[in-house]
Order: sequence, then structure tokens, then C-alpha cells
Amino acid sequence: MFPAVPEGAVPALASGIQRGWQFLQGGDLRNAEREFTAALKAAPKSAPAETALAYVEMAGDDADRAVPHFDRALAADAGYLPALVGRGQALMALRREGDALASFEAALKIDPSLTDLQARVDVLRFRATQDLLARAKGATDAGRLDDARVAYEQAIAASPESPFLYRELAAVERKAGQAAVAADHLRKALALDPGDARAHAALGEILEEQGDDVGALASYEKARLIDPGAVPAGALARVRDRVALLKLPAEYAAIPGAPRATRADVAALIGVRLEALMARAAQRQVVITDVRGHWAQAWIEAVVRASVMDTLPNYQFDPGGVVRRGDLARTVSRVLSLIGVLRPAAAAKWLNAKVAVSDVPPSHLSYPAVSVAVASGVMPLEGGAFGLLQPVTGAEAMDVVSRLETLAR
Repeated sequence: MFPAVPEGAVPALASGIQRGWQFLQGGDLRNAEREFTAALKAAPKSAPAETALAYVEMAGDDADRAVPHFDRALAADAGYLPALVGRGQALMALRREGDALASFEAALKIDPSLTDLQARVDVLRFRATQDLLARAKGATDAGRLDDARVAYEQAIAASPESPFLYRELAAVERKAGQAAVAADHLRKALALDPGDARAHAALGEILEEQGDDVGALASYEKARLIDPGAVPAGALARVRDRVALLKLPAEYAAIPGAPRATRADVAALIGVRLEALMARAAQRQVVITDVRGHWAQAWIEAVVRASVMDTLPNYQFDPGGVVRRGDLARTVSRVLSLIGVLRPAAAAKWLNAKVAVSDVPPSHLSYPAVSVAVASGVMPLEGGAFGLLQPVTGAEAMDVVSRLETLAR
């Protein structure tokens, strides 16, 4: 780029630059250097003269000696375009592409019309980003998280509109234990590319770890909408269950810690966790006189209509009644009958099994229900005994219904 002399400069500077440039264009480096040196003496610290001398060094294939001239020119005038462009060219010759990129970008800010320079910048950005990505990946694999972080930050500086770079940096921050910082990077990635399923999924994982199940569910669902394989079905179901719990009564949330599970507790667990199965069952008309206004009323009515649990002869459900293992086995056997309609082959194995139970002989009225509950794996034995009269804890009721839910799926 011709080192233009600004208006008002000393005449000797302008004439010396003009004559020297003609010599330089003709390949006469010696006379060109003489003219440019004289121009610099006429106007010390002149950006045009220092730039012209740098071009002489470039023409002589000495980029190392050219760079100091360009630096002095820019010290005199930080926005001098010919020095910025020339310095970038010299740095490229020295394979200092990152520094060259910065010089070219500074030139483009001053004059965006330099289309040839823009193309060169695009190539340099790509090459710099690829190199930084390789360094970042190598550092991550080697466990050098600080080095990986620096490499990704430099790549982002070179290509700030690339969303995947923020996503990869977030992965490094998560490994370093900086979950909040990682979440911020993922949000930046999604601001640039809302269709990045992996970023949505990663953000969902962080939010789940932080206890924000509502936010995690939203992120997981967005990820699955874009790519059904981005989030495991189990993770989605797990968070959905926890979000559903937030909408349930406090009494339901207290079930796992209850020392004795009540009939209302069991009905609520089945009604919530096996809602679709209850709805699929044949429905009967029921009359229940003691659950109006009860926190579990809707689920009690659902399990009774589905014939999974019964009322007492006086039409009362007795929601506060303690559930014993024998009672639960009868309820479990009825649920397994509904599941058996969907899985007849599995049901045949449960029904045909003759389980040896030390405290419930085959002649006992409860044996069929106990045998099916044990054979299906829903209610395991304890030392060979079942314990018909043993009260069921809230945690045990939760485990039993969870196993039924697994079978129903």
C-alpha cells in the first residue's frame, strides 16, 4: 500500500516518499532506501517514512527487519492504514498468523472496503481457529484444563460468532467444576444458535445438577424436539417426575419418609405413577363416603374404579388405615393383572410360578397374590419369608410402585 503523506506535511517528506516509491517499484532498493531515509530525517517519527522503509525490507525478503519499522510507524500513528496492512503482511511471512490477523482486522475497521483484505482475514480466522481447536482438544484430553480454557477463549476471540466454541468451552468449565460459568457459555451458544440440541442438553444437565428441575425440563424438551437422541429417555422421565412432584400435595412428597404407609399413600402412588394404566382399566361405578376433600381423593377414586383397591363393606375407604405387606400384595397382584394384558408372555411366567414362601403355604388365601408379587420381582422375600402382617413403610411402598411402573413400561 502506498505510504500516503497527510496534507500539511513538510514538502521534503512528500517528495522523498514519491521519489523513493518510484525506485522501489523499479526494483532499485538501494536508492529507494536512500530517499526514504532522507524523508525520515526531514520528518522524524514520520509514519509514512517508517512504513516506506519497512516496505524496502519486505522487498528484500527481510520481514524480521520490516516489523520494527511498521511498529514505529504505528507508534506515531496507530491508525495509519498502510502500516497496518504492511505489518500484517510481514507477520504472515514470519508465520505469526494470530498477530497478522489482529493487524489486518484493525485495518478493516478503518477501511471496510478493502475486500481483498477481508478475504485474507476470513482465511486467517479459519486457520487460527482450527489450530486453536486442536490445541484446546489436546489440552482437554490431557487434563490441562487451564490451557484448554485459554485456547478456546482465543478461538472465540478469532471467531466470536461460532456457537460451538462456547459449547466446547462450557464442557471444559464443567470439568473444572465451574458449572455456573459453563451455563453462561451455553446460553451464549444458544443465543447464537437456538437449534443446537447438544447445548440445550448440556444446559439441562447443569440445571438439573443445580436443582432447577423446571429449567432442566425445559432445556431437555427443547433438545429432544430438535434431536430425539440428544437426551436419554430416562433422564427426561426422571426430571418430569420431579417436576410433577412440585405440583403435588405436600402429603404426597412426604410418603417416602413415612414410617407407616397408609391406604391413601398407596392409592396416591399408584394413581400418580400408573395413571395411564388406571385409565386403561375397565371402570366400575363406586361409592366412597369418607374421602371427600381428602388430599388423595382423586387417586383413591381412580384406583377403586379400576378395581385395584376396594372400599370396605360400609363404602368407606379408610384412607388413614395402615397397609400391611399382605394388603399390598393383593393390590400388587391386581395391578399385575392389568399389566399382564399388555405383556401376556411375562404375565404367564408370574402366574405359573410356584414360589416357596416359608410363612405363606400354598393353601393360604393370600398365597396366589403373594406368589405373583414375588415371582414378578415386585415384592421380594426377606430370608425366605414374606411377612403378611408386617407394616409397609412409605419408602417400601414407593419402591414397590416404582417396580410396577417399570414393568408397565
